[in-house]
Order: sequence, then structure tokens, then C-alpha cells
Amino acid sequence: MQRNSIYLLLLSVVALIALGIVMLFSTSAFAQDSHGDIYYFVKRQLLWLGIGIIACVITSLTDYRWWYRTWMIWFGIAIILLVLCFVPHIGMRINGSRRWLNLHVAAFQPSELGKVAAVFFVAWWFSREKIKEGGFFQTLVIPLSIIALPMGLIGAEVDLGTTALIGITALAMMFVGGTRILYLFPVLGAGIAGLIGLIYLIPERAARMMTFLHPESDKLGKGLQQWQALIAFGSGGIEGLGLGEGRQKMLYLPYAHTDFIFPMIGEELGLRATWGVIFCYLLILLCGGLIAANARDRFGKLLATGLLLLITLQAIINIGMTISFLPNKGMPLPFISYGGTNLAASLFMVGILVNIHQKGMPLTLSEEESVVLGGRAIPRF
Repeated sequence: MQRNSIYLLLLSVVALIALGIVMLFSTSAFAQDSHGDIYYFVKRQLLWLGIGIIACVITSLTDYRWWYRTWMIWFGIAIILLVLCFVPHIGMRINGSRRWLNLHVAAFQPSELGKVAAVFFVAWWFSREKIKEGGFFQTLVIPLSIIALPMGLIGAEVDLGTTALIGITALAMMFVGGTRILYLFPVLGAGIAGLIGLIYLIPERAARMMTFLHPESDKLGKGLQQWQALIAFGSGGIEGLGLGEGRQKMLYLPYAHTDFIFPMIGEELGLRATWGVIFCYLLILLCGGLIAANARDRFGKLLATGLLLLITLQAIINIGMTISFLPNKGMPLPFISYGGTNLAASLFMVGILVNIHQKGMPLTLSEEESVVLGGRAIPRF
């Protein structure tokens, strides 16, 4: 199973990407910002898909331990780009958030690099030999203090979802890395309380939260998307209305091609297709878990765990949001939603998982001999 795990993971990723392109053809023509071109979003997504495939191939061929040596470079670049989001004429303010950089050709979202850089750092920090002797400060205070920098910048963009995603992923990696669970529970509780407090300090986010708690109070305002999403699921039923036959995308459901593409899958392709999507993410989680468990060293285990959580937790948040299980949050569905930076970043992470799998395969006799002759030891978890 461990040998074939990467093939099942890649098959799931390809299936999700193919479904995303098909649904983008179906939904994006009705988007208000399509600039009169019904294929506007499809062409841009295909461009980013090409970039993502190139990134996936490069990272799959790059020894994952290279990220151990260069984590500081990527962390620094991520911080600089996140700061640039607040610079006039460089950062773009859309729907009250400063999450994008204006590259003129396309918009780039630095938080995608920020969350990967955060995973690089945590994996590096907890894979050092000296950390095994560390206590409260070494395993909790210091790593959290450093992670707080990108999290603070992303939170200031008013991207609370990605901030929470990085925080949860970091805490999970810290637990795997050896941080005592008694240290983590108070931090998790304080983080949740702080996030809720921050939500109520931002009027727009507070309105979304109140709508989530009282969904019938604002069906035509802040609760419009989630109400229309539920209508889409109900209209599709088990069989679906048929590909291209969905009605909610016709300006009833805002952002049907991005954050709320999952309800459109339910409306047009039915319950079976939505369960198929969830099954693909479960396969990614299972196969990625096997890759992490069989990684050759501590850094590989932590890195695979972090990257896997970034993908699967984002999927959980998006699906939970669209079925009104979680408050409305602008976060794309990995591999499916329109969003070039997220697609390229997700494929970038898949490439690293491929390399960790390749390096984690059992050594042949000749490879073992070369390791011994070369005087190198393979670090174990």
C-alpha cells in the first residue's frame, strides 16, 4: 500500500483538477467580472495550471532536504511579499481585504507562499537534534513567536481563514514534533478566543458570524451565499440537474466559480459527485499520511504532515462553509475552485510529497552499500 500510495494521491489530484476545469467551463461564463469573455477564467486557470504542473515537476525532482537548508530564504521572501500587500499601487484591496499583489498580468496572493514557508520553518525547527532536549520555550514559545509574524501580517490583510489554517497546521506539526499536548490545549483555546474576539472587532466579519448563528436573519444580505448554496444542493438532489443545467450560477449564487463551486457540483452533478469529491480528499489524506509515516527522516515526516494538512484542512473549511456548518469565509476548494495562486501552490506541495515518497522508499542493496561507503547515515525519526 505504501508503494502505491503516491499513485492514488496523484490520481485523486488529477480527478479533482479535471472536475474543476469542467465546472469552471460551466460556471464562469456567468461571472460578473468575466470582461465579456465566457472563457476568461478558464484560460487564466489553464495558464496557472501549466505553472503549477511545472512547479510540481521541479519540486518532485528536488531533494526535499533542500528545503531544510533554504527555509529561511522562503520565509524571508514570504514576509517581504506580505508586507508589500499594504503598499499603495502594489497591493490590491478587494472586498475589504488586502490579499493580492498587482502583477499587471495577473494577481498574486502572497499568503499562499506564507503558509508553505511557515510549514518549512516548523519542520526545520522540530527536526533539529537539540530540540529533543528542549522544554516549554524550545517546543512552544519560540516557534509560536516566529510563526506569529506571517500569521499577524495575513490576519492584518483581513484573511482570518488562512491565519487560522496556518495556526492549526503549526500546532498539529508541533504535536507531531514532540510538544506536550498540555502546552498545546491552552494555546489552541486562546487562539480560538482571540480569533472570535477579532471577528467581532471587524464589522463585516461580525455580521457574517451573526448571520451564521442566526441564518434566517439576513437571507438577502450576508447570508445570501450560504442560503443559495443550500438551495443548489437541494435542487441537485442525488442525480443532479445535468452538467451546465444549474440555475444558481446565473447570478443567484455569488462567486459560484470560486469559493462556492462545491454547491454547483451538487446542483449539476448531484450527491454522488459531491461524495466523490470528498472521497478524493480522503484518499489524499490517507495516502499523504502513509507518505509522512514512511518518510526517511524527521524533517520529511514533519514536512509531509504540514503540507498535507494545508491541503486537506482547506478543503474541510471550504466544504464546511458551503454546507453552512462553518461561517462564511473566502477560501477556495483546492484543485477545483478558480484561483491560480492556490492551484499552483497546491501542486507545488504535491510535488514535494512525491519527492518525500521517492526518498522514503526502501533502499536497494546497491543503494545501502553506497550509503555505507559514502560514510553517510540516514537520519531516522
